[in-house]
Amino acid sequence: MSKVGIFGGTFDPIHHGHLITAQSVREIRNLDRIIFIPSFISPHKADVNSASPEHRMNMLKLAVEEIEFFEVSDYEIKKEGISYTIDTLKEFKKKYDELQFIIGYDNIFKFHTWKNPDEIMKITKILVLKRKSSLPPPHEDKYVKSALFVETRGIEISATDIREKVKQGMPIHYLVPEKVKEYIYSFNLYK
Repeated sequence: MSKVGIFGGTFDPIHHGHLITAQSVREIRNLDRIIFIPSFISPHKADVNSASPEHRMNMLKLAVEEIEFFEVSDYEIKKEGISYTIDTLKEFKKKYDELQFIIGYDNIFKFHTWKNPDEIMKITKILVLKRKSSLPPPHEDKYVKSALFVETRGIEISATDIREKVKQGMPIHYLVPEKVKEYIYSFNLYK
């Protein structure tokens, strides 16, 4: 029986915070693997100017290439258009016995605004990343109550901050894997 974690997002760029969190979730939930799925266009970030899907995909591949329990899927990028979680989960449910969908702490409180949230809950278990520093829930609805909050090892790194540092010519050592850093500089991303 295959039990996988689905970790979606823009990953613009993938950073050590994503990787440490994913490894932690895999251990805590005893998952066979974590599949990173970069969105083509996130419905909640359609107005954000990001690196191209190809660049984000390449950086992800570089970041996880030596980690046997991580893989990258180009499903949403090949599909193009706005990436809706429900569509992706339906596709992956055809291949795997059990899906556990990983989302950030703030996302569960907006989950009711997602496309077909009730159907998502039927297909997968929602794993909400919680840190010791997370604020108390602003509200509780049926989605918050049925989600599983997972306290992970994590470090506070923001992709937005990384992009801003690159733009300002500041160093990004230790924030992203070395190969990702080299890729960002060689393709002059975020300038």
